[in-house]
Amino acid sequence: MKIEDIIMTTSPMAIAKKTMLNILYTQNVISEKFNEVLKGYDLSPEQFNVLRILKGQNGKSTNMCVIQERMIAKTSNTTRLVDKLLLKELLTREICPGNRRKMEIAITQKGLDLLTELNPKVDKHESLFAQNLDPEELEQLNILLEKFRTI
Repeated sequence: MKIEDIIMTTSPMAIAKKTMLNILYTQNVISEKFNEVLKGYDLSPEQFNVLRILKGQNGKSTNMCVIQERMIAKTSNTTRLVDKLLLKELLTREICPGNRRKMEIAITQKGLDLLTELNPKVDKHESLFAQNLDPEELEQLNILLEKFRTI
């Protein structure tokens, strides 16, 4: 469906505005569907992102700065996210022996098990959106999006 039909406008739009609205609307649709995937697990997309970052450490602990650098939503309050995941026993947080101001954070087995259960559902969610494009179109879309966000 065209963005003009979705927002029910009859007046012509500048192409830059149309592109921006298309991207923002698409992001909202993807986010809503992703929230549905996570809903039954009492996780936010940002909490899921933290768990995936920690899993990517391959059993090693990391610090808040590394997590923050790798977050998709850079404005997330990483400390709050970590605190919530601690309460759910999905990660651990310990004071670094070499620097008492630094915290070492690691995913727990419970967190790994949760990701093992969730990953097929997330893969299905991603495939659902990708199914309308062939691999070459997906590659081109990635190139264009990377180019678009470079200011």
